[in-house]
Amino acid sequence: MSFSLRHVRYFVAVAEAGSISGAARQLSISQSAVTEAVKALEDDLGTPLLERSGRGVTLTHRGQLFLRHAGRILEAVAAARRTRAEEDALSGELHLGVSSLVAGYILADLLARFRRAYPGVEVAAFEDIGEYLEHLLVNGELDVAVMVLSRLRESAALESRVIEQSSQRLWLPLGHPLAAREAVSLADVASERQIVLAVDEIQESAEAFWRGHGLRPAVAFRTRSVEAVRSLVATGAGVAVLPDLVYRPWSLEGDRIEARPTVEPLPPVRVGVVWRRGSRLSEAAARFLDVAITGGRRAAAGAPSVAP
Repeated sequence: MSFSLRHVRYFVAVAEAGSISGAARQLSISQSAVTEAVKALEDDLGTPLLERSGRGVTLTHRGQLFLRHAGRILEAVAAARRTRAEEDALSGELHLGVSSLVAGYILADLLARFRRAYPGVEVAAFEDIGEYLEHLLVNGELDVAVMVLSRLRESAALESRVIEQSSQRLWLPLGHPLAAREAVSLADVASERQIVLAVDEIQESAEAFWRGHGLRPAVAFRTRSVEAVRSLVATGAGVAVLPDLVYRPWSLEGDRIEARPTVEPLPPVRVGVVWRRGSRLSEAAARFLDVAITGGRRAAAGAPSVAP
């Protein structure tokens, strides 16, 4: 059986006291409990840790080596307990802004992780378009926002970190001729009527890459509902180019939706956390940034911890 933290504590107490009896008095337990714990530890490690004599105990060479490890183990556990106590004690409010795409596909998981870590913080979340969220951040009315970073209008006044990056693909109904291809050219995509998702800069991003390739596809329908896009694509009303972040293979009606990459690379959709440049963040806001940056499902590699 693997040794436990209790075995380690008892062994360290014996090493410090120089005897089983001294360790038992220090721990306020019986000598037999200490003896059994040390014996279990030696059995698990497969080596004697103590040399016993009438005057007490001394550490073997292996015992001295293990004592160093044991000290680090106990220090790490104590640090973890202190951190947990600090997290539980953290209170206050976090004023959080989210854009529509974030509210539907990222917010629930992000808030769940933050609340598990800091249950004492009260989160007030507010949804709106990215431009207005930037305005609220600059004015100090929001602590942090989570939003699509395609085009920050107030980039000089704001800091941001990517927490999620999503490739874009072509959505097609089951049986569509283009679904037979491994990748589809933008020229062929542009020949199809488009279902456009008009939220969180997605429409602006699409218009930009169409212009960049000299193409102007016909638009069949614009909507702010991802579910509407799914249903319209699945029933053959048109095709859509959207990030994998929102892709699901079935519409609400149970119709199949295929997704294919494009031959020409499309810009990824980047979601990130945004806050006012140079502002002194509250402890709650700083910890939220830590959770978001270090825990994103496809977080940017090497993203730094943010301190208040």
